[in-house]
Amino acid sequence: MKELTLDKQTIWYDEVLLLEEPSRCFAPEFWQQEDKVVGSAQGRGTTWFVQAEKLDAALRHYHRGGLFGKLVKDQYIFTGWKNTRSYQEFQLLNLLIEAGVNVPRPIAARAVKRTFCYQADLLSEKIPNARDLVSILQEHSLSAEMYKKIGEQIKKMHEAQVNHTDLNIHNILIDENSTVWIIDFDKCYQQPGNGWKQGNLDRLKRSFIKEVNKCQIKWDESEWSYVVNTAFNSN
Repeated sequence: MKELTLDKQTIWYDEVLLLEEPSRCFAPEFWQQEDKVVGSAQGRGTTWFVQAEKLDAALRHYHRGGLFGKLVKDQYIFTGWKNTRSYQEFQLLNLLIEAGVNVPRPIAARAVKRTFCYQADLLSEKIPNARDLVSILQEHSLSAEMYKKIGEQIKKMHEAQVNHTDLNIHNILIDENSTVWIIDFDKCYQQPGNGWKQGNLDRLKRSFIKEVNKCQIKWDESEWSYVVNTAFNSN
């Protein structure tokens, strides 16, 4: 990881994955001018999918959620560069990759200081030809083997002691090779012990149940055992 300090901002990046100018790669306008925007997605803000020199990437500006986010949409209290959400997520993704978890590779992260606050951005790998579980389950159910693969990735993540605080079926992808990926590690962190791991799985199960009613996904509660038994398998 390289670190670049400019006026009131710090950028961290992987020089192998990022061939573009680091100071320009966080501006959607840069990618638009280069005609390298290949799509976008709406969440709390817009995630831009761009075609970088080395690989396709997702550019995300950090936005607050909840009621407070309506007042202060994208600023956070600054307590040090390495405490910023972008730096933390960049580092956590690298830790998970080393642990063998299928997560997007972090390409570059930025924090911009604004007096007592900061704003942040992350450029990370866009998993090729992958869709989230919601869109897949709207079309067809999954095999027991695929649910076991989901459980295996959660198990590896938990063995790395990473608490995914927003584990839901929008944040689990399957690509064209039937590889399972976990995404969106903003506000996630390493945590000792084991008691919190059941909470991760409970949250994931609730998201399955929610989307059955909301999006009519093809899922039955009997299939849940394949995920949870694999995630907690000690072998």
